[in-house]
Parts: sequence; C-alpha cells; structure tokens
Amino acid sequence: MSVPLLDPCDETAPVDEATKPAASLHEGLLVALRDFIVEGSLADGARVPERALCERFNISRTPLREALKVLAAEGLIELLPNRGARIRQLSPEDVRELFDVMGGLEALAGRLACERISEAEIAEIERMHHEMYRFYLRREMHGYFHCNQAIHQMIVAAAGNAMLAATYAGLAGRIRRVRYSANLAKDRDRWGEAMREHEVILDALRRRAGAELSEILFLHLRNKQKAAQASS
Repeated sequence: MSVPLLDPCDETAPVDEATKPAASLHEGLLVALRDFIVEGSLADGARVPERALCERFNISRTPLREALKVLAAEGLIELLPNRGARIRQLSPEDVRELFDVMGGLEALAGRLACERISEAEIAEIERMHHEMYRFYLRREMHGYFHCNQAIHQMIVAAAGNAMLAATYAGLAGRIRRVRYSANLAKDRDRWGEAMREHEVILDALRRRAGAELSEILFLHLRNKQKAAQASS
C-alpha cells in the first residue's frame, strides 16, 4: 500500500508522488500512520509491528521510525528503549482527566475565539462544517473525523493565544484515538449527536456568543467522554 498524500477533506484529483518534495512525502506517511493508529487498527498496549508497517506503506525502517518519534511526542504511542514502540494505553481515570482538561481548554478557546475571530475564519470553519456534514451523510468516518478535528483546531487557533494552543496540542494527540472511537458507541447514535452539537457550535460562533459557545464546547467534550466510556 502506498502512502496517501491527500487531505481527506480535499476531494481534488490525486497528485503524482514523484513530483512531491521529500517534506510532503514525510507528512503523507505521518498522516497515514497516525490514521492507522487512531482508527483502531492496533489494540491499546499492542506493539507497533514495524516490519508489517514498512510493507504496508512501502517504506524503509528509517522514515517509519522518524514518524514514530513524532507520534510518540504527540502521545499516541510510547517508545520502548531498544524494543520498538507500543500503542499508548489510557486507564479510565486517564480518559476522564484528559477529557476534563480538554473540555476546559476548548471552552476557553471558544470564548476567546468569539472575541477575536475574523469573518474569513468563520467562513472557513463553516466550509469545513459543510464538508464534514457531507462525509456524515455518506457515513465515511475517516473523512468526517479529519474535518471534525480540523474545526476544533481552527477554533483553538482563532482564540489567538499561543499558550493555549501549545497546551491543547500537547494533549490532543493523547486523546485522539478515544475521540475517534467515541463516535462508534453501539448503544447510542453518538455520531448523529456530535453532528447536531456541531450545528449548535457553528451557530454560536457565527453570533460570537462567547459564554454560550464556551458552555456548548465543554458539554460537547463531556458527551464525547461518556460515549467513549460506553464504547470501551
């Protein structure tokens, strides 16, 4: 399997990999490997099968290990001294604490974003929202999740607070697998619930209703936490 280089939210025609610079090829591998892990292809605590991944993505060990270092820094995996890597396993207490903190960070980001966001930024978030909705209607979780995460990241960026953005980025990777799996909860339509919550998020952002958006985002993360616990 060759490494995909396309943004799942961009439905333009493929680009010949031979014309792509090395940095883009590295980023393509990183995105593909991150998706492979986030989407549950390996169990929590499982060893990362380097040889199999090299064959899957048609790469050598060197770029794979460079990508694994990035994913370790993001908190998705753990590097084991002289023993490769394994998928980071979170305890129920870890999940609860991470969602509490992420909920607080996103709530603050929403409040600040409403004070500072430009019309162009709102328009881009709205465009991404509609793209996410198209993936939802087609029941394509892969593309939906990428757009979903992009929206949350754009709200954080619009807050215009570098310390907040750095703290958020430092925790987002650790909880990404859990956020993905929460949409798959079997005893409730969490995917549909999340889509409806995003409609409300977009409406509050358009109106620049900071206190309202702050509360909505916190409850959005709390609902995600409950769904994640139900699906585990």
